[in-house]
Amino acid sequence: MSHQDKPALVIMAAGMGSRFGGLKQIAPIGKKGEPILAFSLYDAQRAGFRKFVFVIKDEIYNDFRELVLSKIPAKYDVRVVFQRVGNIPSIYSVPEGRVKPWGTSHAILAAKPVLNGPFAVINSDDYYGPGAFGPVYEFLKKAKKGQYCMMAYNVANTLSENGGVTRGVCEVKKGLLTKVVETHEITKDSGLKPDTPVSMNLWGFTKDFLTALEKGLDPFLVKALHENPLKGEYLLPDSVSDQLKAGAATVAVLRTNDRWYGVTYKEDLAPVQATLRGFQESGLYPEDLFAGK
Repeated sequence: MSHQDKPALVIMAAGMGSRFGGLKQIAPIGKKGEPILAFSLYDAQRAGFRKFVFVIKDEIYNDFRELVLSKIPAKYDVRVVFQRVGNIPSIYSVPEGRVKPWGTSHAILAAKPVLNGPFAVINSDDYYGPGAFGPVYEFLKKAKKGQYCMMAYNVANTLSENGGVTRGVCEVKKGLLTKVVETHEITKDSGLKPDTPVSMNLWGFTKDFLTALEKGLDPFLVKALHENPLKGEYLLPDSVSDQLKAGAATVAVLRTNDRWYGVTYKEDLAPVQATLRGFQESGLYPEDLFAGK
């Protein structure tokens, strides 16, 4: 596998953070004010990733450049692409009043021009834990066309104290994903077993998935423009499910016992800051996440 074809990491940072009420992608979390994605970059490079593709919105570019891009060592291959609401085939027009991006599958398509091999995908505003990235990287190094993977978390390790959360609840057979059910308003009282596997949008894909996403965009737009023009989203779990139904791919379900942390609600920010800064103080992470990589 050439350097060009080694697994890349795509970081989706174009979401609005509507419930959090701000740009949670760049909210200060680490001891030096680093955003949560600095922890993911540290863990990902430790696992072997050297190419990072950030999918962002034009409006946050200047802040993102100052807070993140300017601090990543030059030895890494860093690309920035923009997810734009107008970036759809010319036979369609953006509905009046639509400001929300077209979802996570559309975000990955924005990265297509700079991806030339297998790639992993994460959300920018989630903490995945030190054990999550290595198995995905190793899987992708050996994966052949149509062999995808996802990192599954125990649902009990992904909940918020401040309200219900949306999770992709996974059905698994013989280590392979059979179905992802987007489930809303999950709390510890929802009746799910604590070790129920859920997706936190940490996926691994071979390059052929990009072609599948392109093919799926038209039928998605036809349906969304008719049924939900202002908020319809082309989502990764749906795109993966379409591939599974078509028999075009398999998805190996990798498991971690790491706890996920994220800022779904404003009230989540302080406890997440305290926890991750505690990890820095204990030596799990360095005081300066961007130094000496």
